[in-house]
Parts: sequence; C-alpha cells; structure tokens
Amino acid sequence: MSLKIAVIIGSTRPGRNGEAVAKWVHELASQRSDAEFELVDLLDYDLPHLDEAVSASQGKYAGEHTKKWAAKVAEFDGYIFVTPEYNHSTSGALKNAIDYVYAEWNNKAAGLVSYGAAGGTRAAEHLRLILGELQIADVRSQVALSLVTDFENYSVFKPAAFHEGALTTLLNQTVAWAGALKPLRASAQLAA
Repeated sequence: MSLKIAVIIGSTRPGRNGEAVAKWVHELASQRSDAEFELVDLLDYDLPHLDEAVSASQGKYAGEHTKKWAAKVAEFDGYIFVTPEYNHSTSGALKNAIDYVYAEWNNKAAGLVSYGAAGGTRAAEHLRLILGELQIADVRSQVALSLVTDFENYSVFKPAAFHEGALTTLLNQTVAWAGALKPLRASAQLAA
C-alpha cells in the first residue's frame, strides 16, 4: 500500500501566501511515485477556537467538525506543514487545528516549509516542539522561503530555483520516515 502525505496549508488569513506555497509543494511532490500527496486546506474544516471539553489525548470528540478533522488527519502517513511566521511563531489557525486531535497524529513523519521575513524559521522551530509532543517525527531538512527574496511585493510567490533541491530533500526524508514509522502505526492500531 502506498504512503499518503498531506500538504497542509497552515494559514486561513485573507490574502495568505500559504496557498501559493502549498500548491508549489504539492505540484512538485505529485510528480513522485513513492507516495500520494493531497493538498489539505484548513479553510475547508471550519474549526472554531478549540471547543472540545475533553482533552484530545482521550480521543472522545464531541463536535462534528472535530470528527471530520480527525478522520482527515488519520488518513495520512505523514505531513508537509506549510507555515507562515506570525510574531516569531506559527499561525494560530495551524496551532488550533493541531490541538484538536491527538492519536491521529502519532507515529507519523512531517516536513516543514516555512515563509516569512526571516524565512519563517522561528515558526518552524516552534512547530517542531509541538510536533514532538504529538509523537510526530519531524525531518531535518526544511524549506525556508523569504518574503523579501521569494515573493514579489511580499505577495506574488516566485521562489528561487535552489528551493526545488531543498524541497526534494525534504520530501525524500519525509517519505522515508513515514515508511519507517509504518510498523509503529500498525502495532499501535493492534493494541487499541
């Protein structure tokens, strides 16, 4: 069975740059034959500020929006998070979406594509801490896009050519780790 990787657009902001970045990631990733890649847009899930009364770690989801999101997250073996940097961190929308579920994230791999004035690197570092708590193995390689040099007028995405090589390395690592973690996911499902 083929691996399935989500490319998650981590911003819901009007006029966001993340959609163009995620589509670029998805387009290049979809040329590969070692995994299936799906674009996942947080705008499609209408997740209000976390409104579940019980901790996600218990897996007792009450809201239909939570159940829909949990089912989507569970479909994947790994993720490419496309994150903006807002105030030296990831977006509130992405953090909120991550916090909604727990077990659905466990024992999977993730790659980070960030963008911002300093390449979004501070957002990615915060995201790595969050992913560790969720038992997501984040890969070393990262694509860091500068609003100054990779966007015209800070809004039209025009990545430098060298980013394709960095993205290829990130995808290679994410697919490899997603495959390597597959036995852990299988044993966790048997134990449940």
